[in-house]
Amino acid sequence: MLNDEICVLRDKLNKSIEQGDDYNITYKLSIELDELIAKYYKQNKNKLVCT
Repeated sequence: MLNDEICVLRDKLNKSIEQGDDYNITYKLSIELDELIAKYYKQNKNKLVCT
């Protein structure tokens, strides 16, 4: 679920960058994506395996 949200928002951010959207729009999408990624890692920190 959260992973799907991250993918959708990542695609929106990429399109914003490719289309040369206003910096404020791109920045807002970037911040939202960072927050979702942080939330994902917080929820899944016990599942991460480092080798």
